[in-house]
Amino acid sequence: MGSYNKLVRDKIPEILDKKGVAYEKRAASPEEYKAELVKKLGEEAGELSETGDPEELADIAEVIEALKKLPEYKNIEELRRKKHAERGGFDKKIILRGEK
Repeated sequence: MGSYNKLVRDKIPEILDKKGVAYEKRAASPEEYKAELVKKLGEEAGELSETGDPEELADIAEVIEALKKLPEYKNIEELRRKKHAERGGFDKKIILRGEK
């Protein structure tokens, strides 16, 4: 196994313990946690784009749920509803083509 230094799900250390895999763990600072969540969101979105696997979408949802718990994102649902009211959703499957 290669080296890594990344945010992982809460039960990953237990899984590694059962497999006898050596690792070091520590808690992220609030700033590092936010940065790592944003990084993880990008990674998971890239994986979904590549594979289309529903598990990747589930991972994205989990990261979003964690981000929503941060103080700076606490009103994200309100913002989502406002944007939906102003611009709509994606239900009509509209694709636009034109020049920028």
